[in-house]
Amino acid sequence: MNWAHYALAVLLSVVASSFTDWLFMGVLFHDKYLATPEIWRGRPGQPEGSRIFISTLLGVVSCAAFIYLCWLTNMLTAKAALTLAIIVWLAGPLPLIRTNIAWIRMHPLLGLSHSLGWLARFVISAVIAVWLL
Repeated sequence: MNWAHYALAVLLSVVASSFTDWLFMGVLFHDKYLATPEIWRGRPGQPEGSRIFISTLLGVVSCAAFIYLCWLTNMLTAKAALTLAIIVWLAGPLPLIRTNIAWIRMHPLLGLSHSLGWLARFVISAVIAVWLL
C-alpha cells in the first residue's frame, strides 16, 4: 500500500465526512435534540469543544479503519467498496443507533439522521478509497 495515498484518503474522508456529520447530526432535525434535554450531557449554552473533539477523533478512526478494510479485502472497485460501505453500516452503526432509539428516550428522527450520517461517512470513504488507492 502507498501510505501517502492512504493518509491522503483518510484526511480527505475526514474533512468531507465532517461536513456530512454537521448536516446529518447537527442541522437536520436539530430541534428534536431539545425534545429530550435530560438525556444529553451538555446543556444549551455550555461549551461542547471536548465532546466535538472526541467525536471527531472517533470519526478519524472510523474513516481510517474503513479505508484500510477496503484495501485489506481488495475491495477497491466502486461497486465493491460501496457494497462494503453498506455492509459495514448494516453491521455496526445502524443496529447500534436503532437499539439506542429503542432503549433511550431519543427522538426517532435523530436516529434516522445519525444513521444516515454514518452511511454517508462510509460511502465517502469508499469513493475516496477507490479514487486514491
